Amino acid sequence: MKSKEVKSVLMLLLTAGIWGFAFVAQRVGMQYVGAFTFNGVRFALGSLSLLPVIYFFNSKKSIEQKKEEADFKTTIKSGVIAGCVLFIAASLQQVGLIYTTAGKAGFITSLYIVLVPILGIFLKQKTQSTTWIGAIIAAAGLYFLSINESLTIEFGDFLEIIGAFFWAAHILLIDKFVKNVDAVKLSSAQFAACSILSLITAFIFEDVSLATLSQATVPILYGGIMSAGVAYTLQAVGQKHAKPGPAAVALSMESVFAAIGGILILSETLPVRGYMGCALMLVGMLIAQSENFKKNKIAPAN
Repeated sequence: MKSKEVKSVLMLLLTAGIWGFAFVAQRVGMQYVGAFTFNGVRFALGSLSLLPVIYFFNSKKSIEQKKEEADFKTTIKSGVIAGCVLFIAASLQQVGLIYTTAGKAGFITSLYIVLVPILGIFLKQKTQSTTWIGAIIAAAGLYFLSINESLTIEFGDFLEIIGAFFWAAHILLIDKFVKNVDAVKLSSAQFAACSILSLITAFIFEDVSLATLSQATVPILYGGIMSAGVAYTLQAVGQKHAKPGPAAVALSMESVFAAIGGILILSETLPVRGYMGCALMLVGMLIAQSENFKKNKIAPAN
């Protein structure tokens, strides 16, 4: 593997690490503020943190490239649509984290990797046999991770599972929009839309105050600037030179980092069947992505 490719894969691995530890930041932040307040401020920071990135990449583009880009109205429209779906997915994830661990939330959310090609069937996209094999293995892992001996599922896990479907739908929307809209500009727009919806909900249902926000400053800054601005930039740069297979595997490590963060920082633990479920889910996700080794690009990450 070339030196440039190695650096790119390491960038993507760092991206996965930042995203994985964001689950820890989200849990810690909710010790002080409500779920919608956290998301509202977090995504506002995320949107703003991408503005310097947009300026940087825009200055590197040629006049012809700038002319080919979608107009401002199309970008905003696409961002609002994607932002609405992101709002649902992020809200389910954030509320779910109140009732489940960061590690479990990370693995369950990562099910979108398997769900994206399956939902793509409804868009008449071809689904490979490896996707179905991976889905079956991941489903078995989910059973061991979330279904207890009395065959019931925890409320938080249930919310995360529903959220995984919306994360998958969100990826499909992004995949459609980035064909005509700049990816970074789209992300900034959708983060802004998600922030507005979250803050409206927060002011209706939660007690929003500067005092509680100041207590949650560190996790909010991490969730907004690191998870959005820094990680997204690393992903954009890393995917330019990394081969699809190694890139997909590196980004899949997000769930592993979420579990590690939960153990190291929050002292979270799982029973043996839970760790078995995590292992099966990871294997299933990697098998589902095996076709990426044959393609020229990988799907946008969450």
